[in-house]
Amino acid sequence: MSGAAAAGAPTATAVPRQAWVMLGVATVGFAINFWAWALISPLGAFYTEALSLSALQKSLLVAVPVIVGSLGRIPVGALTDRFGARTMFPLLSALTILPVLFIGYVAGDSYALMLLGGLVLGLGGTTFAIGVPLLNAWFPPAKRGTALGVFGAGMGGTAISAFSTVQLRDAVGPEFPFVLVAVLLAGYAVVSWLLLRDAPDRPPPAGGSFLRRTWETFRLPITLQLSFLYAVGFGGFVAFSVYLPTYLRDAFDLEPGDAALRTAGFVVLAVVMRPVGGILSDRFHPIPVLTVCFAVVTVFAAISALEQPLETFGTVAFLGMAAALGASSGAVFALVAIAAPPGKVGAVTGIVGAAGGLGGFAPPLVMGAIYGWVGNYQPGLWLLAITAAVAACFTAWGMQAGDHRSSTG
Repeated sequence: MSGAAAAGAPTATAVPRQAWVMLGVATVGFAINFWAWALISPLGAFYTEALSLSALQKSLLVAVPVIVGSLGRIPVGALTDRFGARTMFPLLSALTILPVLFIGYVAGDSYALMLLGGLVLGLGGTTFAIGVPLLNAWFPPAKRGTALGVFGAGMGGTAISAFSTVQLRDAVGPEFPFVLVAVLLAGYAVVSWLLLRDAPDRPPPAGGSFLRRTWETFRLPITLQLSFLYAVGFGGFVAFSVYLPTYLRDAFDLEPGDAALRTAGFVVLAVVMRPVGGILSDRFHPIPVLTVCFAVVTVFAAISALEQPLETFGTVAFLGMAAALGASSGAVFALVAIAAPPGKVGAVTGIVGAAGGLGGFAPPLVMGAIYGWVGNYQPGLWLLAITAAVAACFTAWGMQAGDHRSSTG
């Protein structure tokens, strides 16, 4: 037995116990950091009233952490390739404490300071690009889809924030949600430093400067292909989680509480289905899983475009899209795990993850513009159906060249 294998490195035929420990620790860290990342959005109404914000100012305040968290995955992924997750996860978690406490105790009376705090709070959203290369090195190809799907469920931290932030603020005090998250981040920074280990045979990053490595990664065909698919899949999830309450109120005259509850159901189902997408990818390969997911989105988006009553086909259509979008997100990173070149998994993850995050912002803007123009959302939903159909066809016939599954997988 080689020294690497003896030290617990993953093999093609077995998953070492330590790999599952790494998965658990990384998933918890991802969820806590995403909880921090999403702290501002649930409190948007409070800040709008306290700071007399316009609709545009409120949108910008909510958007800044998400945009920074999405774009920040590019350098964080490349740095993880260079320094390893054992360094990057504790470091990013500790650094995220600063904007959390800054927003909770200092910035609440100033819009400019809130924007500054939100800018730095975006650090929490970059941690996705740390966990993927960590787990990719620990798990054999045949189990990477499952591992990355389970890790991706950590995006449920945004749901924790949505469900708990306002309630904690009302029950305990305006600073308490920030104090609680800061304590959790500090505890996780310590625990992750003690428990996380990079795989002994983790591939070294490619040579050259950071900018050169990032540019070379961006030029890889597989990077651009996967970025498109993740922008459709995860971007669709982000767009619905942000805009669905508005859509349901405008299109179906739902009360805000009812719309929020239905949106929460959409988010939870998508989060649950992300590991399922990874597991199915290990069983059948990511390409057919992605093709089916995007085909399902196409069908249900078309049904939604007909604005069927929510009591019947309408709810089924939205839940079907939630399940397919969540599963597609898991399948995309199962494909990253087997298609990205060794030593560039973090860099590819950063770019693909950024595309997914940014892909969630165009649809709400388009939907709002369409509603203002024609008075309904049907053209926007037809556009989603067409986009998903293009993604399904591209996956089925255009992604075969990007299939680099290891012979050991």
